[in-house]
Amino acid sequence: MRRKEREMPEAFALEVVDKCMYATLATAGTDGQPYCVPVSVVRDGRVVYIHCAMQGRKTDNMRDSPKVCISCVGDVHLVEDKFTVEYESAVIFGRAEEVTADEEKTQALKLICERFAPSQMQAFDQAVQRSLHRTAVWKVQATEVTGKRKKYDHNGEEMKFGRME
Repeated sequence: MRRKEREMPEAFALEVVDKCMYATLATAGTDGQPYCVPVSVVRDGRVVYIHCAMQGRKTDNMRDSPKVCISCVGDVHLVEDKFTVEYESAVIFGRAEEVTADEEKTQALKLICERFAPSQMQAFDQAVQRSLHRTAVWKVQATEVTGKRKKYDHNGEEMKFGRME
C-alpha cells in the first residue's frame, strides 16, 4: 500500500466488508482481459460469499482463473471545504471456489438474504426450494485483506495511522 499513513487494521477492513452496500469483483479471463463487476457480498470469518447466475462471464472467468480481488467501499463523504472525499475501503485477495454442497449453498444464501433482504426471511425457505438448482454461489477464501481510510477529526485534521476518534 502506497499511502501507509492511511492503512487500517484487518479488523477494520473486515467491518467495511460487512457494511458496504455492494462490492466489486475483479476477475481475469483466459485471454488476460480483466473484468470487474458489482456484487452483493456477505462474510463468514475470512470467507466472502457471492451469488450469481450459473453461467456468464463472471462464472467463466472464476472457473478458468480462480484468483480474484474484491473491493469494498464504505462511508463516503464529500469534504466541502477541501478538494477531497472521506472514505473507507477494504481490498480482499483470494481464490474463488464454486459452492456445490446444498447445505453450504443454502447457508450462504441465507446469510446474503439476512443482510440484504431481512424483511423477506419468512419466504426464504420457499425461495431456496424453487431456485437453489439455478443459483450459483461462490466463496472466496481471503488470502490477504487490507484496509484504508481517509477521515478528518472534528478539528479538520486527517486521522492517520489508524487513529480513531
